[in-house]
Amino acid sequence: MASPRPTRLWLGRAGLAALALVLIIARLLPLDTLPPRWAGPDLLLAVLLLWTLRRPRLAPVWLIAGVVLLADFLFQRPPGLMAALTVIATEMLRRRQPRLRAGGFGVEWAAAALAVAGILATAQAVMLIAMIPAPPPGLVASQALATALAYPLAAFAARWLFGIARGPIDTRRISA
Repeated sequence: MASPRPTRLWLGRAGLAALALVLIIARLLPLDTLPPRWAGPDLLLAVLLLWTLRRPRLAPVWLIAGVVLLADFLFQRPPGLMAALTVIATEMLRRRQPRLRAGGFGVEWAAAALAVAGILATAQAVMLIAMIPAPPPGLVASQALATALAYPLAAFAARWLFGIARGPIDTRRISA
């Protein structure tokens, strides 16, 4: 008889992919036709960081890369830039996951906020160096702040809607 463990693993990964697609589609909806004065949170980035910190086995690198690369194409960002930066940030957080989890929610939130700030600042710098049209720095800063402030709300929603709580620290090697 087959073990239910791989089934739960793949169902969790499919759930993350489905949630990511819902967030991408929701962001593509034309709800406002005026240029924004401030940027709202990047919920996709917050969710991916949350899943990487809380359930790293459900957020393998290939899933994160694929989802963010799809978002790069659909949001007309430089293809692969945000995907590469997000993969680098999530892998750095994945390596530090046991220590971050042992530190409590404040440490987890601070690490996620620093990752968001690092991703968005590096993307802005790369676009400026490559002379790619970049959003105004104030808009990027407001998005980083909004995403960092949305992280606790994403954590609350993940806990009550999807059961992604701060479980025991997983010190096993994270495999795809």
